[in-house]
Amino acid sequence: MKTIHYIDEVEIKNQRVLARVDFDVSLNPDHSIANDVRIKQNLPTLEYLLKNNNRLICVAKLNRPKFRDPKHSLKPVVERLREYLPDTKITLVDDFLTCDPNIFKDQKQGEILVLENIRFYPKEKDYSTIFAKKLASLADVYVNDGFAVSHRTDTSVIGPPKFIPGYGGLLLKKELEMLTSVIKNPKKPIVAIIGGAKVSTKIGLINKLVKMVDYLIIGGGLANTFVCAQGLEVGTSFCEYEAVQQARKLLALAKRNRAQIILPVDAVVAESKDDKESVVVKIENIPPKKSIFDIGPETKAQIGVILAKAKTIIWNGPVGYFENPAFRQGTDFIYYSITHNEGVTSIVGGGDTLSAISHKEYLSKITHISTGGGAMLEFIEKGTLPGIEALKR
Repeated sequence: MKTIHYIDEVEIKNQRVLARVDFDVSLNPDHSIANDVRIKQNLPTLEYLLKNNNRLICVAKLNRPKFRDPKHSLKPVVERLREYLPDTKITLVDDFLTCDPNIFKDQKQGEILVLENIRFYPKEKDYSTIFAKKLASLADVYVNDGFAVSHRTDTSVIGPPKFIPGYGGLLLKKELEMLTSVIKNPKKPIVAIIGGAKVSTKIGLINKLVKMVDYLIIGGGLANTFVCAQGLEVGTSFCEYEAVQQARKLLALAKRNRAQIILPVDAVVAESKDDKESVVVKIENIPPKKSIFDIGPETKAQIGVILAKAKTIIWNGPVGYFENPAFRQGTDFIYYSITHNEGVTSIVGGGDTLSAISHKEYLSKITHISTGGGAMLEFIEKGTLPGIEALKR
C-alpha cells in the first residue's frame, strides 16, 4: 500500500531540497506583513533540513496575481524569514527560469534560495509537465510542507515528486495526524462551525459533516442561503438564491441523520459593511434595505450552550464581517467560548479565521490551529488531497 514518508523518518543530508512551503501571509496596505503565522509554522521543517546541511530552495505563492507584479513580491517574506533565521543566508531569486545558473551552482550548504512568487508563472495554475521538470531539475529531493495548498493541483504541488523523490514536511505531518485523529476517533458531542459565503462550494462538506457531527453551526453569508431556504427574507444581504433548493435538501438530510443545524435566530444589521451604527433584529424581521453582518445576542447564547458541552470542535470561517469592529462580536464570542472549554479538542483553520483570532490571548488553548482553510475542509470531506497523493509511493 502506497504511503507518505516524512523528513524525520528518512535521512536527507547534504542534498538540494526543493521545499514547497506556505508563505501566503496577509499584508497591510503598505505591503508590510500583517500576520506571519504561516511563515512561523514552516520554520520547524526549514530548521530541520538546514541542520542536516541541506541547500534549500523554497517555492511559495503570495496572493493570486495574474501576472508578474511587484505588489505581490515575496520580498517582505524573505525579510521576515531573515529575522527568524539570522544565521542563515537567504536570497530571493527574481526569475529562476532566466537568472544566472551560478546562483544555484554556488549555493552552499545551509543556505536558502527563495524563488519569487510562483504564481508569477502562468504554468503554475495551468499544470505543465515541462514546468514541473524545470522545478524538479533544481533539486535532488522534494519536500511538501504547504498543507494549505495541498488541496490544489498546481504544478509546484503535484509536479516535482513525479521526477524526484518526494517527502512530507513536519507541518504537513502534524496537520494530517491531527485531522485524521479527529475524523476517525472524535470525542462526542462533536460541533462544527462553518462560515464563508457560498453553499455551492460546500455541499460535499456539509453532506459529510451532517453524518459526522452532533451540531453544525452555520454562520456568515453561508447562513443567509439557509435562512432563505426556510422561507424568510434577508433584505440586501448576500444570498446564493440559486442554491436555496440545495440548502433545503441539506436541512432535510441533517434531520434524517439527527444532526442539528444551528442557524441565526437574530442578527446585527446595517446598511453597509462600513457602518458604525447597527441594530439587532429577529431573523424573521430583517429590514428590506439592510444587510446581515453578524449574529445577534440570542444566537450567541444558543451557540454558547452548545460549545460549552462540546468535546470536539471544528471551526472554519468567521460568522460576521469581523474586519469592522462593529460586526466582530459574534466571531469573538465563538473564539472565547472555545478557549474557555477546558476539556475540548479544538481545530481552527482558514485564512479569515486566522486573521480574526491572530492577536488574541488564549491562543495556546486551541488544540490545533490549521494553516489551511480549504485544505482542512477538503481533507475532512474526502480523507485525502492531491498534494498528499502526489507524495505517496
